[in-house]
Amino acid sequence: MANPHAGEVALMLDGRRHVLKLTLGALAELEAALGAETLVDLIARFEDGRFATRDVLALVLAGLRGGGWQGSPADLAGAEIGGGPVAAAQAAAQLLARSFTVPEARQNDGI
Repeated sequence: MANPHAGEVALMLDGRRHVLKLTLGALAELEAALGAETLVDLIARFEDGRFATRDVLALVLAGLRGGGWQGSPADLAGAEIGGGPVAAAQAAAQLLARSFTVPEARQNDGI
């Protein structure tokens, strides 16, 4: 079960529930995947609704890796995501919010 207070988010992938979490290693992988862009820029894009599919995939992949998933980017690209692209974007946004919000400041985000 995903623990929102620990920054975790749940996502269905190929019919299996996975827990996503942005660990330090996952954040490093995310930074590498985004090239020269900063995580602050990524957060701002999500807050402004200006994120790209590439952003969603990079975040979901980093979160899956942080949660222990061993798949490749190609595995994720070919996977069936429960709820489709909208659920993937929501999970990515929640992952960012839960990872970069002080626990005392968090509000119930519907999970």
